[in-house]
Amino acid sequence: MLRFYALGSVLILGLIATLAATMGGTGLFVLLAVAVLLIAVGAYDLLQKQHSILRNYPIIGHMRFLMEGIRPELQQYFIERNFDGTPYDRNTRSSIYQRAKGVKEEHPFGTERDLYAVGYEYLVHSTAPKPKMEAPPRVRIGGPGCTQPYEMSLFNVSAMSFGSLSSNAIIAMNKGAAAGGFAHDTGEGAISPHHRHGGDLIWEIGSAYFGCRTDDGGFDEQEFAEKAADPQVKMVHLKLSQGAKPGIGGVLPGAKVTKEIAATRDVEVGQTVISPAYHQVFATPRELVRFIAHMRDLAGGKPTGFKLCLGSRVEFLAICKAMLEEDVYPDFITVDGAEGGTGAAPVEYSDHVGMPLTEGLTTVHQALVGVGLRDRIKIGASGKVSTGVDIVKRMIQGADYTNAARAMMMAVGCIQAQTCHTNTCPVGVATLDPKRMRALDVPDKSARVASYHHQTVDQAMQIVASMGLSSFDDLEPHMLRRRITHGRIVSYADLVEPMETGQLLTGSAGSWADDWRRADPDTFTP
Repeated sequence: MLRFYALGSVLILGLIATLAATMGGTGLFVLLAVAVLLIAVGAYDLLQKQHSILRNYPIIGHMRFLMEGIRPELQQYFIERNFDGTPYDRNTRSSIYQRAKGVKEEHPFGTERDLYAVGYEYLVHSTAPKPKMEAPPRVRIGGPGCTQPYEMSLFNVSAMSFGSLSSNAIIAMNKGAAAGGFAHDTGEGAISPHHRHGGDLIWEIGSAYFGCRTDDGGFDEQEFAEKAADPQVKMVHLKLSQGAKPGIGGVLPGAKVTKEIAATRDVEVGQTVISPAYHQVFATPRELVRFIAHMRDLAGGKPTGFKLCLGSRVEFLAICKAMLEEDVYPDFITVDGAEGGTGAAPVEYSDHVGMPLTEGLTTVHQALVGVGLRDRIKIGASGKVSTGVDIVKRMIQGADYTNAARAMMMAVGCIQAQTCHTNTCPVGVATLDPKRMRALDVPDKSARVASYHHQTVDQAMQIVASMGLSSFDDLEPHMLRRRITHGRIVSYADLVEPMETGQLLTGSAGSWADDWRRADPDTFTP
């Protein structure tokens, strides 16, 4: 084939060159230059060994890669319907954008969803709605061991690190949090200078202990205590696992470890850093709860907790047993659902590992009720929370407050291009490229974050009023219904086995009995 390609190329070039020489004209010489370029590309395609399609179809084979490259945009803008796009459908994205811009968000001509599809959920409204609450309530985080409790908003910025997001995106979110009075989780990438714009911080500590890390990658108690004492840091928590990729560590390539990131994370410039899948500071449930108590002491009594994507109910019950036996309790637990997002994860983990938020949240809630600790420990819900309905649903399922990551990214301009892992984010949100991140105007986007938060919480308050309630505390499982088969709808009171306070301790644990028996506070292995 190479021989025929070479012969054809010579004939084409000869013909164009002859015409250009005899007839003249700039156009023919431009055509000659284009032909030379295409022939060079074709020759390279035939000789390279990486792509079979280019060896068999030189030049035109590139169309395949072009179409593949723009497939997400074609899918999003021309093919998908308003309600079936993923991870976030068009209606949800439009709602976020409109609320962020302060535009009145309304939908004409009725729902586009199939209300008779299995899995459809709806809230039970009241024939006698109540007036909307005058002000959004706050959730007090802090148990008996906490000396500096924090009043948490119902809706907050979930964990996203500087490095995963651009400096401008972090600044916009933090300024928005300051203006709107809600909390900003740092992510495990530590507290960067870009988090220092007045917003309340939740400092997340991961397995690499960024920001409080010893030279050998261990936990630096002194550095942690010094940074946790900062008045801007309102709460601290230990990340056990992440919804999008539970049970897996991470690699920060040396090429991404700039001087600024190195200083923020306590690592060497240009050095590849591995975040282990496991923690060095504990190996058993008992050691975990002891370390949580130690963290709280080091943090000066600030609210301290942990975050996890639930895997096994037995493992969480083992942690509950450890709490009881050690008489040590976290102030809060953040439940991350498997539908949560990340900049990059193996598709096997995103699709097939971890418990979805609904099951994870109800399991944690019921377990804490069953061991009589629910009144001591607050629960946060994280995983595709983006609307007022999401807030209400998650609170019905057991949460005290909610966190959002991708929705907050959209509030600062994310268009769901899904190129977060390539450093080529087209709107400057998930990139460290200075030329790209300059597109994100901080004053404008910070105002949008505050507006989105305000309107979403306001909508949640309106929904609660429509349900005939005067407080989020009055929400009950029977108020959320789910179609489980064609012709049958049940409430969450029927879907979830209710647990009485202290029921696990009395021996009448129902379907939980075997899991409770197998749970061991000295091992995560049943």
